[in-house]
Amino acid sequence: MTVEEFDVIVIGGGPAGENAAAYAVAGSDRTAALVEHELVGGECSYWACMPSKALLRPAEVLATARHMPGVEEKVGAYGLDVPAALARRDAFTHDRDDSSQVLWADSVGIDVIRGHARLTGTREVTVGDRILRARRAVVLATGTTAAVPDIPGLRDALPWTSRDATAVQEVPRRLAIVGGGVVACEAATWLHELGADEVTLLVRGSSLLARTEPFAGTLVAETLGKHGVTVRFGTSVTAASRPDAADTGIGRIHGGPVTLTLSDGSTLTADEILVAAGRAPATADLGLGSVGLGSASNSSGYVTVDDHLTAIGPDGDWLYAVGDVTGRAPLTHMGKYQARVCGDVIAARAEGRPLDGPRFTASADHGAVPQVVFTTPQVASVGLTENDARAAGFDIETVEVDIDVAGAALARDDFGGRASLVIDRAGDTILGATFAGTEVAELVHAATVAVVGRVPLAQLWHAVPSYPTVSEVWLRLLEKQRR
Repeated sequence: MTVEEFDVIVIGGGPAGENAAAYAVAGSDRTAALVEHELVGGECSYWACMPSKALLRPAEVLATARHMPGVEEKVGAYGLDVPAALARRDAFTHDRDDSSQVLWADSVGIDVIRGHARLTGTREVTVGDRILRARRAVVLATGTTAAVPDIPGLRDALPWTSRDATAVQEVPRRLAIVGGGVVACEAATWLHELGADEVTLLVRGSSLLARTEPFAGTLVAETLGKHGVTVRFGTSVTAASRPDAADTGIGRIHGGPVTLTLSDGSTLTADEILVAAGRAPATADLGLGSVGLGSASNSSGYVTVDDHLTAIGPDGDWLYAVGDVTGRAPLTHMGKYQARVCGDVIAARAEGRPLDGPRFTASADHGAVPQVVFTTPQVASVGLTENDARAAGFDIETVEVDIDVAGAALARDDFGGRASLVIDRAGDTILGATFAGTEVAELVHAATVAVVGRVPLAQLWHAVPSYPTVSEVWLRLLEKQRR
């Protein structure tokens, strides 16, 4: 077979892979190939971030209108136009047509190669009957896939995963959701608003959003309960039965009712079950063993990297990994961040430049990771939680206040929420911040800058929040810490 050579080969055409390829060849005559077995644009564009937020936003707008005198009288009796909401979702996903993404790749000099890629040697990738060889680097950006626990009868029941939930075509009247994390909570929010009458969250632990500050998960659970969603803590599925399971297509109800046996001995019957119980690295058939990353050295399936995003294990600085497949910070924006660092590192090494300066080192994905959960209320956080900070050995102080400022009251009549800071006493800097409340997503970037920049609290007093905005909560937090 003919060997095709490129300077850089990226396996995985999601946002992380796209960014790694683009940064590695920018402003040069280097060549890059982007290998993708599904759609260029990846999970985020078609089955995760974009469709989920498109489905959540209409309900947020309606809720705001229903709590705004002068507007609520006009819209209070009306619910969502479900077909229109789904059509808006489809517009954002381009009906899962990636032609515009392919055009972008072509415009920046990246060759798109369709098919399943496997590592078959040092700097060598096989795609079907094609052999690709990289002069400089191979980047793994294959992401993760939804995990379905090995519970008797569950896989045979053909449960929904996150892809079905975001690509929903038929809204089940009775829905059981396994999990209490981000996907579970967001899906419960939008599917209930789209018309699922009976939504039950089956949560193995004792809280929702267990990786955030406890008050955030509590507020989300309380709001879901007020909206008619049932949350059952300390409950897991021990068996599932669905005699009429059928592969009806993504986002459609997969056959007849499913009966779940629960850990307390009770049963629950639903029209559909959504499994939101975590994700697994998409590396099972990637050929890691051919480059010394087999199961013996990499039992988790994730690819361990250093802070230049170079894979640890193979000889030489030629194999890199970015995004969810690294297991460091499984969020699209963090994958893109890693990819930018990775691309710059590849370019510098190709040109013989030193890897000096923060530009070539991924550090934010260790302790400064921002995230927004688009539930009701929204949860926006960055950095370490109180428990994480204590476990890391920091001497900390915490402050927590209600989001009760003029900007919040003006935003809508039912605005509510809480905010907290985790403060490093030794450095007088913020280690983490959490906001849970009505449309607080835009508050987190200011906190991210403070965490990443290690801005002293004494200096933050001079970052005066505009009045009347919700950002005034920063002043309330600083005032409480000062006392």
